[in-house]
Amino acid sequence: MASQEVLLAFVQAATQGSFSAAARKLGRSQSTVSAAVASLEIDLDLVLFDRSSRKPTLTPAGHVMLQRAEAILAATSRLEMTARQLAQGVEPKLTVAISDTYQSDRFEAALVGFEQRYPDLELECLIAECDDLIELVQRGRAHLAFAEMQDSYPPDLATATVAERTEIALFVGRNHPLATQDSIDQTILEQHRELRLATIVNPYDSRGKGRVWSAPSYLMLLEMAQKGFGWAPLPRWLVEHFGNDSLAELNVRGWPKPVFVDALWSRLYPPGPAGSWLLSKMLE
Repeated sequence: MASQEVLLAFVQAATQGSFSAAARKLGRSQSTVSAAVASLEIDLDLVLFDRSSRKPTLTPAGHVMLQRAEAILAATSRLEMTARQLAQGVEPKLTVAISDTYQSDRFEAALVGFEQRYPDLELECLIAECDDLIELVQRGRAHLAFAEMQDSYPPDLATATVAERTEIALFVGRNHPLATQDSIDQTILEQHRELRLATIVNPYDSRGKGRVWSAPSYLMLLEMAQKGFGWAPLPRWLVEHFGNDSLAELNVRGWPKPVFVDALWSRLYPPGPAGSWLLSKMLE
């Protein structure tokens, strides 16, 4: 198999247009570059350059092999970069859990920088809410989480509040009886089914609280509300993006409510360099 140095000499000779230009680019002598290309031709049993003119030009076989050589050099570069990152303690995979309450331009911008800085690191994004998010971080299933702010957290979690916030309002389907009412109080709400968020690890006890349907995801609640099954507290951004103008916002005192978002990570399973970099961008 041809060495990286030989392939690099071939690629530079092809792209620079001459062996001398390739030599200057690589800081090598022209004879070294010519010898490298010649050895590659012998190893491949192919003529890569037509040397009948003043400047060597690629043969048809040379054009094909140039594409392959460039692909090998790019893959080798990625391999070396990944090896350096792993040697420095960079995690081979980063898992981030996010609440649907949180739609963040900052997160999207951070991902752009993250992809450029760690192009070969596997990134996994999970959607969960409240106690489910907390358990994912506590078990080490997620390295970072961005969740609706809570009054207190388990002592094994570290937290920091991000600068952005969102809003949750009450919504019903356009054909629901509540959709046509101008002002609604709690008594009126209780006469209709509530579509309530309930986490998997710690579901709400709905006994004695009227008619309730629950789901562990805001998107599932949105779909229930669209079908007219009841009213639901939903993140406004989620309704704007996925509601397709099928939901009506209810005018209820105290709503909409602002939602602040906390970043969470485990003190026992702290994020590595990549996770720490992403966290720092989110907290800027």
